[in-house]
Amino acid sequence: MAVEEKNISYRIYLFAFMIFIIAVAITVKLCNIQWVEGDYYRKLAKERTVKNFVIPANKGNVYSADGSLLATSIPNYDIRFDAVAPKQEDFSKNVGALADSLSVLLGKPKSYFYAGLTKARNTRNRYYLITKGLSYTEYVRIKSFPLFNKGAFKGGIITEQYTVREHPIGMIAKRTIGYDEIRADGKHYAKGIEGAYKKYLDGKDGRILKQKIAKGQWKPIRDVNEVDPIDGYDIISTIDVYIQDIAHHALLKQLRDYDADHGCVVVMETKTGYVKAIANLGRNKKEDSTYYERVNYAISESHEPGSTYKLADLMALFEDKKADTSDIYDSRGGDFTIRGKHVRDSHEGGYGKISLGRAFEVSSNTVLVQAVYDAYKNDPMQFVQHLQDYGLDKKLGLPFEGEGQPFIPVRGGRNWSHLALPWMAFGYGVSITPLQTLTYYNAVANNGEMVKPQFVSEIREWNKTIKKFDKQVINPQICSEATVKKLQACLENVVKNGTGKKLYSKNFPMAGKTGTAQANYNRRDGVEKHYVSSFVGYFPADNPKYSVIVVVHEPNTSRNNYYGADVAGPVFKRIAQKIYTDAPSTNEVKNLERKSKKQEINYNDYYTQTQKVKEKTIPNVKGMPGMDAVALLGNLGVKVKVIGIGKVKKQSIQPGQRFGENDVITLELS
Repeated sequence: MAVEEKNISYRIYLFAFMIFIIAVAITVKLCNIQWVEGDYYRKLAKERTVKNFVIPANKGNVYSADGSLLATSIPNYDIRFDAVAPKQEDFSKNVGALADSLSVLLGKPKSYFYAGLTKARNTRNRYYLITKGLSYTEYVRIKSFPLFNKGAFKGGIITEQYTVREHPIGMIAKRTIGYDEIRADGKHYAKGIEGAYKKYLDGKDGRILKQKIAKGQWKPIRDVNEVDPIDGYDIISTIDVYIQDIAHHALLKQLRDYDADHGCVVVMETKTGYVKAIANLGRNKKEDSTYYERVNYAISESHEPGSTYKLADLMALFEDKKADTSDIYDSRGGDFTIRGKHVRDSHEGGYGKISLGRAFEVSSNTVLVQAVYDAYKNDPMQFVQHLQDYGLDKKLGLPFEGEGQPFIPVRGGRNWSHLALPWMAFGYGVSITPLQTLTYYNAVANNGEMVKPQFVSEIREWNKTIKKFDKQVINPQICSEATVKKLQACLENVVKNGTGKKLYSKNFPMAGKTGTAQANYNRRDGVEKHYVSSFVGYFPADNPKYSVIVVVHEPNTSRNNYYGADVAGPVFKRIAQKIYTDAPSTNEVKNLERKSKKQEINYNDYYTQTQKVKEKTIPNVKGMPGMDAVALLGNLGVKVKVIGIGKVKKQSIQPGQRFGENDVITLELS
């Protein structure tokens, strides 16, 4: 009995001791939580009930030089449905009407939405997707729909707002305007103006402190923000929408006509270096005829330029007084052999004995190579030094990523050989981007002053200028004034009498140089030859205001007119014509009484045409200038829709047909 009582006592003591140990452990843990881990748990509790929310700053807009919106941020909305939130009575009463309204707005059958909403209700789906990407107007409209008009708690509508970057003028210059986005792979991509000037456009996000309430909702703790957001600045670009539209469509037409792979065009203001237009169009697929802005070829694509590089030949020769425009050379029957390699002219049989100036006009490879080789064969680095002095081996230092690296071979460096000097003379063995070439030509147009191309003129906050980008001079005098004058005359003669004579117009003077380079001349596997056709120049030739480069890659060779004058030249002329003839040159009107013979003839023709028109019948306006056709039809009471620019190519209502009061005639111009 005593032993049993003793065992019981041991058990009681053991139990009490265990209770004591547990109590001590609890006490230690409580102390640890209070004094050691307390801050962590208090912070965790606070984070789950009180949280800092980001207030996104409004991103700045990108404007054109004439004030048009090129890029802006607009709100978009995703709409979801909390199927548990509405009462059963409200849901049953309104689900049919809601499905009907959604069908009208979103263009899907009523049955589609009715089935989806009903299924969400039955499965207690609290996050059912209705639609994505609504505009603000559509968002306001959908909020007024049956059931949704009861709000989030009673109607179950869930709204998720986010901002998207839009380009109001569409794809035009989109690659240069650029983007700043995080893609599906989680990586950040920033290109063009949007990427280069991100720090100005983005602004600074704000912060607001909110407390968690019922149903996962959060409300602000205070009436003021912890940190107020600061909106981004606006960027004023140098792009002129009117010139951009001309350049884009002129290039697009030529790419389609010649079934080319890709191309670019840049229009730059001569005095300032402001880029007024830049288009970069590449074909979607090899067998496709659609083109879009995918790569900034004008800035990134460094390639052999061909004959447009010959301007550097003349500049070096004139500066060193090693040759002049009147010096006579023998074109050697159009085939000049140097160290066993042939240099050929595009004109079979060559040009006989011609002056250096004439050789430049007709782009004789044999003559230009002879001139450079004879002058510099004993010291080729003297010629190379000139090219370096002209900046043809240096990047322009643009604010964008991916500017192409120009290349000039130097003695002892890669690609140097005994053929390097003669090959450079007609644009091979060297590499340069279209914009770098344009900058060089623009210096000649600008009387020797080389200016840096610029895409942004100003950074603004409302009407306040934050930063202004004035003209940046790369080289105040690229060569002597005497050399500049000779080069300007040579470039003007190319258009008047040389390879660019198809572009000549007596109405306004242009100057420039054609170029045709074979891009894959090293291939020996039977691959079809690929050419790069280009034209670079400026206008008006007597007082340059704009310089332009056009480059087209891989025009179809089956037509046998893949040369720069045929492929790239018409784009240059189209741009020059539209800008030169449409832009007013003065605000003062003189000699109002003086009559113009051409105007008198045009007026008489127009008056005669109006007198021939029979009442209520459509006249034949094909071939008439668009403005005259619109005026003629308007006077007859016909409503007119115009597509394109120029003269009337097609009319939707045929001549002689009667028309009614509400009829609309469409005129296609070209």
